[in-house]
Amino acid sequence: MRSIVHYSLHLVVPFGIARLLERTRWLRAALVLLGTMAVDADHLLSSPVYDPSRCSIGHHPLHTETAAVVYALLVLAPAPWRWVGIGLLMHLGTDLIDCLWMQT
Repeated sequence: MRSIVHYSLHLVVPFGIARLLERTRWLRAALVLLGTMAVDADHLLSSPVYDPSRCSIGHHPLHTETAAVVYALLVLAPAPWRWVGIGLLMHLGTDLIDCLWMQT
């Protein structure tokens, strides 16, 4: 069940956020938000690459507090970089929800 919620947040919510925040070019914004899932490429640096019991926040280099600060600064940039920042922060938020869920 946790995986379904996690991947739904990664794949469905970007369309809702884009539609809510960008009335005219929402599809373009949604695709940029989906593209930020490439941040998970840093999982390839871990062994094993996928561990369902591992919290990715703080474990992978692009899933750290320092990275989150950079992503937040991107939100202040013009589009499409703003959308990249929003997408990366949404990604970290989704992963954080997953980490909190694992603790219960």
